[in-house]
Amino acid sequence: MSRYFISILIGLLPVLVIAQGEPIDLQKKDTVEYKDRYGLRVGADISKLVLSFVDEDYTGLELVGDYRLTHKLYLAAEIGTETKRQDENLTSTVLYDYETSGSYIKAGVDLNTYQNWYGMNNVITIGGRYAFSTFSHTLYDYTLYESDHFFNSDFLSGANPNREFSGLSASWLEFVVGAKVELFANIFVGMSARIGFLITNTEDEDFPNLWIPGFNKVTEGSNFGVNYNYSISYFIPLYKKSKKKKEGNNQ
Repeated sequence: MSRYFISILIGLLPVLVIAQGEPIDLQKKDTVEYKDRYGLRVGADISKLVLSFVDEDYTGLELVGDYRLTHKLYLAAEIGTETKRQDENLTSTVLYDYETSGSYIKAGVDLNTYQNWYGMNNVITIGGRYAFSTFSHTLYDYTLYESDHFFNSDFLSGANPNREFSGLSASWLEFVVGAKVELFANIFVGMSARIGFLITNTEDEDFPNLWIPGFNKVTEGSNFGVNYNYSISYFIPLYKKSKKKKEGNNQ
């Protein structure tokens, strides 16, 4: 029996010698790779669709989209059309009863500031847009303030109702803060808040631009405006890029 064990030890001796000659690497190497999905995300602003059903004085549609350029950078755009009828009142007197109708386009970039866990695709973004809108107003009725009365001032009906002002335009810059969350595979819901600053505002000298499609209400004496976006979109994966997963990093 002892001869049998001695023979085994002699046979394993060369293997042990070779093993001792090779350095032992105690540092674990992380060679795990995963692939980021790149593609186009398209959808619509659901708030404008809902408002179109519940408000008879409003009709609107906005399509939204973004395209992933790098790990964090996205090209983004919105295109839409809006029609809104409204009035301006002073106590019980209607100053203006008008309707604005037009379309707009916004284009810019979004930067994702959120670090996802492995396999997640949610985003929290900051970004900017350049926006341009063309539109027209239809002035259905209006009143004029008459101050020539000796004892009392009064409001008089306008002489030319149902007047149209066309060929109007405006452009502005938007600062955008938003988020998109993947509810189901490739289906995202999102929201964003936008602060706009008017750059150009072409208006008729007889009637100001009180409301601009895509920009919303224009405040007298200020070039700033605020609007919001609530979207649902679908991600169309086009390709993947490999990215090495670093140790201690969940992204």
